[in-house]
Amino acid sequence: MELKPWTKFSYVEMKFFTMWYFRQTEEVKDKVKKFVQEGRLEFLNGGWSGNDEACPIFEDIIDNIMVGHAFLKKEFGVVPRVAWLVDSFGHSISNARLYSEIGFDSLFIARLDNQDSEQRDRKKELNYLWRPSKTHFGNRD
Repeated sequence: MELKPWTKFSYVEMKFFTMWYFRQTEEVKDKVKKFVQEGRLEFLNGGWSGNDEACPIFEDIIDNIMVGHAFLKKEFGVVPRVAWLVDSFGHSISNARLYSEIGFDSLFIARLDNQDSEQRDRKKELNYLWRPSKTHFGNRD
């Protein structure tokens, strides 16, 4: 089956991706590399795993991202610019700042407290800008 040229895919956790990728033929790997170069396969977040349950503290979050990003840089020459935590069960107040310091341009989350979500829905404020706290990790704006 050939993919249509307008299709685009995203992938988040490198542990599961590498389990599949390293079992592929060189021909398939070359196709995957071509999709990445064409922007048809994009890696979001790019950590080894999700960081809410598997990596709950700063050092683990940083190591998790570093391992995943090292694989992506070596294999595809890319480093994700978008953080993606849409299935995480909570985010610390410092997540936005930490991800900014790691080099992400944006952070997408999906799980909100039900009351917060309902209130934002009523006010048409479900999209919002989460500004990193300046008191964490220096004074970067």
